[in-house]
Amino acid sequence: MKKILLYEYLSADGCVNECVSPELRMQGRAMRDAVARDLAGSGHIKLTCVAGHDEAHDEAHDAADAPRAIEWCAAPFAISPTRFIAAEARRHDAVWVIAPETGGVLSALCEAVGPARWIGCDAAAVRIASSKRRTARYLALAGVATPRAWSVDAPLDPVCNASAWVVKPDDGAGAVDTRVFHDYRIAEYVFLRRTAAHERVTLEEWIEGDAFSLSLLCTRGHAKLLGINRQHIGVHDGQLAYEGLTANAISLSSQMADTCRSLAARVARALPGLAGFVGIDFVWHRERGPVVIEVNPRVTCAYPALASAVEANIAASIVAQHFDLDNDFNGRRHAA
Repeated sequence: MKKILLYEYLSADGCVNECVSPELRMQGRAMRDAVARDLAGSGHIKLTCVAGHDEAHDEAHDAADAPRAIEWCAAPFAISPTRFIAAEARRHDAVWVIAPETGGVLSALCEAVGPARWIGCDAAAVRIASSKRRTARYLALAGVATPRAWSVDAPLDPVCNASAWVVKPDDGAGAVDTRVFHDYRIAEYVFLRRTAAHERVTLEEWIEGDAFSLSLLCTRGHAKLLGINRQHIGVHDGQLAYEGLTANAISLSSQMADTCRSLAARVARALPGLAGFVGIDFVWHRERGPVVIEVNPRVTCAYPALASAVEANIAASIVAQHFDLDNDFNGRRHAA
C-alpha cells in the first residue's frame, strides 16, 4: 500500500483570501472526486483527501463514492497551503496536487512538497507552463505553432491577418480576466495599461477555428494521447468565457488524431519534465492546423468525463509511473 495525499487547491479553501466563483470551486471538486475515485478503486493505495470547510464529513465521503478506501481530513484554517502541504508530505509516500498556475500557486506547492514525493510534472516544467509567453518560446523551438504575441522587441503588426486580439493574464487559467478586442489599438492600450498596473498580461492574436484540448499521459519526454476534447468557448461583451467541454469528441482512430499525436510528441520533447496527466489547449486553424494556446501541467476539467469513459484506471497508472511500479499496480479499477 502506498500512502497518497490528494489536495485540490480550490475545494480545499487554499484561496480563502481570494474571490473564487462557485463554478471554479465546483470544477475543482469534480476533478478531485474523479481522481479520488480512481485512486481509491485501484486497491493498492491508502488515500488521504482534503475536504473544504463547507463540506460535511459524510458528504465528502459520498462525493468520492469510495468511503472505505479514503481518509478525509479538513482543510487547515490557520496555516498556509504550502506549510500544510509540506507537513503532510512527510506523512505520506507521495502527494498529488491539483491547483491553478495563477500567481505561482502550483509552483509554490510543488516546491513545498519536493521532487521525491511530488506526483506530476517537475518544477521546471511547471514553471515554464505557468507562463504563456515562456511556454510559447519553448514550443517555437520545437516547431509548434502558437499565437503571435506582443513583445517589447517585436510589437504586433495591426495589419496582419488576425480578426481580433486577446489580452489575458500570462499565468491565467479558465479564461479569467481574458478579453477580446476587434480593434488592435484598443487592445494594445488595455494591454499597456494593465502592464503599467503591474499585471502580468500578454497580448496575442485571436486564432480563428475550433477550440480543442488534448488529454495526455506524459513521462520522460513522451506522451500518450488519452482523448481529444472539444472546448466550448463563448465571448460575451468582449469577455472570453469557458463554457465546458465535450470529452472524447474526436475518435482516436481518426486522421485528426494522428496529427494530435504528432503535436503531443513535439510538446513532450520540448518540455521533457511533463509527467502524469497533462492538457494542451489548441485551436484548429483552417490553414495553420493546430495552434497551441497553452499547456496545463496538471489534471484538467477533462479528467472526470475521460476517466468515466475509459476502462483503464488513469490515476492509478500515474501513481505506478511515479513509483516505477509494474502493471499489477494499475490497470482496471477494483471495487472499493
